[in-house]
Amino acid sequence: MSSVNLVVMVVGLLVLAQQSFQMSLRNPVAETNNCKIDFTRLGLVLTSDTNEKALQDSGLFTPDAETPYVDIAGEKVNAAIAVQILLNRFRIQGIIHFGSAGSLDKESIVPGDVSVPLAVAFTGAWNWKKFGSDKGTLNFGEFNYPVNGENLLASVDYDKVKLFSKGHSPQDVFWFPSTTSWYSAATQVLQDLELRQCYDRACLSSKPKIVFGTNGSSSDSYIKNKAYGDFLHKVFNVSTADQESAAVAWTSLSNEKPFIVIRGASNVAGEANPGFSPASYLASYNAFLAAAKFIESIPTPRLACE
Repeated sequence: MSSVNLVVMVVGLLVLAQQSFQMSLRNPVAETNNCKIDFTRLGLVLTSDTNEKALQDSGLFTPDAETPYVDIAGEKVNAAIAVQILLNRFRIQGIIHFGSAGSLDKESIVPGDVSVPLAVAFTGAWNWKKFGSDKGTLNFGEFNYPVNGENLLASVDYDKVKLFSKGHSPQDVFWFPSTTSWYSAATQVLQDLELRQCYDRACLSSKPKIVFGTNGSSSDSYIKNKAYGDFLHKVFNVSTADQESAAVAWTSLSNEKPFIVIRGASNVAGEANPGFSPASYLASYNAFLAAAKFIESIPTPRLACE
């Protein structure tokens, strides 16, 4: 029998969990009945109390009996640093990142739906242009109210970022594509996954679904402005926005580790966001259901008996 060994990174807290039986996280194999049991060790990364609650409520994973958690850093630690710590301290073979996001395209993704993006972009690197110079991608004057016109904020271009990885020259990148084999597998195993529609006697207005083939936007600021959300959707064809996906993807690619992003829509940019609500919880819970189902599909090494 083989097993998936899961190391869960709630940014600021590390939880060690098994899907089946107890094994030491310090050794790559365990022995039972003269057989060596190998396993796949995966990192599950999440960043909010709501996402953590969804994980705990599922009952699908239980804390390791010997080491239930490792307190590595405070709650505000940057997602990229947290993932790097995870990769450095444990023999992680891949990263699954799930959480909530804002929808920038409510025609395709509504609260409760789950998005599995082909790629995510870091849209927080701006090159601010001088007033009177050639206009950049985002021209603030086009958003003047009530009449468009000149604006002393001028405009910005969106910069690429440097991707460093061992044995390769630095690359200038804007998009961080999900690992092709993992994304392809997700489109198969998650196609008919039943998502949760009700929580605490409150139900979504429609049956939630999983949406493939989208792109995601990620930056240091969470997008609540409808005009800016519409701009990102129009220019970059992104359907969701969050604050961590690009950092997780960036770190995974720098370490040449496979990764996939799974995001549940908790709200729509520009519309009221009440904070914790049935919709926001279902966004996290449904994203976790998709992540757990995907983890089940990842092949594990075969059992070797003497």
